[in-house]
Amino acid sequence: MAIFRPHFPLFPPWKHKKERDSLQDRLPEGKLGACPHILTRPQHGISRRDMNPNVLKVLYRLVNAKFEAYLVGGGVRDLLLKKYPKDFDVVSNATPEQIRKLFTNCRLIGRRFRLAHIYFGKEIIEVATFRSNVPPQGAKEHEFKMESGMIVRDNIYGTIEEDAQRRDFTVNALYYNIKDFSVLDYTGGITDLNRRLLRLIGKPQERYQEDPARILRAIRFAAKLGFQLESQTRDAILETKHLLKQVPRARLFEEVRKLFGEGYAAPCFELLLEYDLFGTLFPQTYACLLQEGQRGKTYQLLNGMFENADERVVQQKPVTPAFFFAVLLWTVLSKQIAKHQRQKRKKWRSAFELVASDVLDQQMSCVAIPRHFVLRMKDIWFLQEVLVARDLNRILDCFHHSSFRAAYDLLTLRSQMEEEALREPVKWWTRFQSLSDEGRNAMIANLKRHSDMR
Repeated sequence: MAIFRPHFPLFPPWKHKKERDSLQDRLPEGKLGACPHILTRPQHGISRRDMNPNVLKVLYRLVNAKFEAYLVGGGVRDLLLKKYPKDFDVVSNATPEQIRKLFTNCRLIGRRFRLAHIYFGKEIIEVATFRSNVPPQGAKEHEFKMESGMIVRDNIYGTIEEDAQRRDFTVNALYYNIKDFSVLDYTGGITDLNRRLLRLIGKPQERYQEDPARILRAIRFAAKLGFQLESQTRDAILETKHLLKQVPRARLFEEVRKLFGEGYAAPCFELLLEYDLFGTLFPQTYACLLQEGQRGKTYQLLNGMFENADERVVQQKPVTPAFFFAVLLWTVLSKQIAKHQRQKRKKWRSAFELVASDVLDQQMSCVAIPRHFVLRMKDIWFLQEVLVARDLNRILDCFHHSSFRAAYDLLTLRSQMEEEALREPVKWWTRFQSLSDEGRNAMIANLKRHSDMR
């Protein structure tokens, strides 16, 4: 979804001392129940000026058509925390078909979870209908849940009260009412926001069983917000983490992409290790971590990569999954290549061709990786040997390769992990990139002279 970044402060300067108080002082405690705790406009400080204009268009058109319409979820949470929301989601009592009739720029998506996407150029505003966890009268439980408790159908429409109870975390179940500019809290989300606490709505073990991917969402939100996991929410992870194996591998890829690609990769990595989840996603890499012991070379390589990835997000630079998957599996690959070279006396390239596919196949039995990322990963890996060897006939081809920069970044990370033999090639390629074509040709000629003298 498009990111809306207003040119004005999210919260204007407070006019009175009372308004300048901390969030804990400004926001009263939320209450759990069918009747919401309501925060009026002066109590929460959210302004329409802080919202995407297209979101307001959607909200007002729904309200003018006599439907209920609210801003919900992370957008409300982030505005209360004085952060820039990544996106804005809308919820309504209008069904997807009714929404489509109101908006000519609307497309309906999803089967298990029917949603309306409203297009404004390249920007998408997502509108969901109030959901309920209670199957309709006459329906059988197994039609909606597996024996493990996992939800398989989720198009049961309900009321706003039911919708709030079926959301995942209390801080994500806050509703902004465009009619009177109030915030509705049905689950105690304001209390948890005040306490910087991440709490699942309902019984945590059952909620993880309904959708085990919530385990990874809990990790991601805790890292992103800097919140503590509430004790029962935390303890239930240890009891249900085995259920992650039931999540489709393609969906796990998307969850991993969010964990490591949104600017909170380093804290997510630490939490995955703390809750013994990393091995479920990356068993081969986890085996290397265990073999090397705490804070070994593999840990340092991964932590360095995740910290660099977080810095790139802050700088609004792209973070491609091909790169972080290539780094995540590099130690596994390199150890297997070295083993083949020792036992079967194969050259690096021959060993690489044998090992790479096996490493990828084992990884994709846990987390699927799209083919175009797999091809890019193989390029990044293969270029490691080319960058180190600096074969005169391949230098320019390597430099102009689409994966050169990612391969160079991996080589740089490796050189920082006490691989001294790599520091000279890194230094050479760093200078090579900074020169003109004439300067690069001179470096190649100089390298050739040194090679002829040997």
